[in-house]
Amino acid sequence: MLAPLMAGDLDTVLFDLDGTLIDSIELIRQSYVHTLAVHGLPQADPQFWLEGLGRPLRWQFAQFTSDPGEVERMVATYRTHNLAHHDALVTAFPGAVDAVAELHARGLRLGIVTSKMRAGAYRGLRWCGFREEWFTAVVGADDVREHKPHPEPCERALALLGSHASRAVMVGDSPHDLASGRGAGTRTAAVSWGPFPHETLRATEPDHWLDHPSDLARLA
Repeated sequence: MLAPLMAGDLDTVLFDLDGTLIDSIELIRQSYVHTLAVHGLPQADPQFWLEGLGRPLRWQFAQFTSDPGEVERMVATYRTHNLAHHDALVTAFPGAVDAVAELHARGLRLGIVTSKMRAGAYRGLRWCGFREEWFTAVVGADDVREHKPHPEPCERALALLGSHASRAVMVGDSPHDLASGRGAGTRTAAVSWGPFPHETLRATEPDHWLDHPSDLARLA
């Protein structure tokens, strides 16, 4: 259950995207499977992909080869497949759009912190019904040198929003999201509707726990 926050205690919410606001997990899984098959590599254990969700593609594919050129070719294969099947497999989590709209209407500063490229983040937001103007900051993998779980992505979003970490919360479905927020000095909120087991998220000791996408509106 989400612990109540005092009025005026919070003015900024940072969101992960995939697995938090939009349900793209099956698209991600299929894109990984396709990429490994195209490049003649054995399929990885599902747990391997789960543990890497929320980290950049280059990090993921570097686990299979030390050849930078092959990593780039794998990234290109993945993105081509992902874009071709995006609209058929990606939806907003039920209640997420309305909850984010309510936070925006209350005047909170909202940002996206994702490990995908910024253009892909905007595509997912638009397709799923989130309005771009709700998010003053959208930080993608192409905007930072370090990536989640490093705090740099959250720190950059806070800087773009003009927000202080002590009045912000990072919301995510993976331990990488929560580690990034905590490292940047924000509070953290774990969501239960993503692919990670509850025990994995609870082990990060999040400040808040959200059981349903509608709970996003209760953050402030």
